[in-house]
Amino acid sequence: MKVKTAGGEQDVRALWFEDGELVMIDQRLLPRSLGTLRYRSYAAVAEAIRDMVTRGAPSIGAAAAYGMALAARAGEDLGEAAAAIKSARPTANDLFYAVDWMAARIEEGEDPAAAADRYAEAIIEKCAAIGRHGAHLIEDGHRVMTHCNAGALATVDVGTALAPIRQAWREGRRFMVYASETRPRLQGMQLTAWELVQEGIDHAVIVDGASGHVMRQGVDLVIVGADRIVANGDFANKIGTYEKAVLAKELGIPFYVAAPVSTFDLSTARGEDITIEDRPPEELTEVAGIKLAPEGVNVLNPAFDVTPARYVSGYITEKGILVAADISCMGVDAHE
Repeated sequence: MKVKTAGGEQDVRALWFEDGELVMIDQRLLPRSLGTLRYRSYAAVAEAIRDMVTRGAPSIGAAAAYGMALAARAGEDLGEAAAAIKSARPTANDLFYAVDWMAARIEEGEDPAAAADRYAEAIIEKCAAIGRHGAHLIEDGHRVMTHCNAGALATVDVGTALAPIRQAWREGRRFMVYASETRPRLQGMQLTAWELVQEGIDHAVIVDGASGHVMRQGVDLVIVGADRIVANGDFANKIGTYEKAVLAKELGIPFYVAAPVSTFDLSTARGEDITIEDRPPEELTEVAGIKLAPEGVNVLNPAFDVTPARYVSGYITEKGILVAADISCMGVDAHE
């Protein structure tokens, strides 16, 4: 992705391998500052995933791949490393896919760092294909809504939901993007909006509760990412996605999910079987360390919700735009 700096535009990825270390943009600092952290052990990588240094299913998958590479290079037990990394975030399928994929490549004798690099490069290529397949959905003058962050930060580079938006903009079409703030971690306001500013794409941040109001005023298309898509087409995404899908159906607005094949979990039959991560209550009750809620308040803080397939117009993948009936027939290895 292009990032504006004092010296001009710079090409930056969400994470990369350098001098035997995994380097990741610390997404917790954005948009106030652009900083990176470096990791030399799989345990530290797992903790960084858990603490949301990096976010978004594909970027989490890439971080997991590099975590496995670090474990292999250090001669550590790969079974223990795999279990530790998988435990970091329970909902995103790419995390599990990447760990198993890396374990198989290492077992076959491939250089661990080279395999992880190949995994990350494949994500970028798939996201670029998602952009090409989905860009035609966006026309001049369209008003496009998205939720959470499914841009380059979430996918090493390019994006999933933002990939068609970027591609359509670069092809010369002009439109408006509505990015909901995405409580409680504000990924839409802090990350998606930051990426749209870097690209110069017309946009407006809205509070989550304004989605229905804005849709009724006129939205032509909703595109979101996904953390796990199961065999019947149900999918988990950042909390607040389900309401947008229901509203879109009610108002006749096309609703698309953009994700690489590695996000599809064909071993899980339906959305009710997806494990939903519960996050710490402080994410909801505090902002920048300032307590906003009464002492002793009870909190529910699910990180994701599940949207049934009947609300989805199509799934924008590197293989093209699919419908729910296509999912069980597709191949699942996106990196070969």
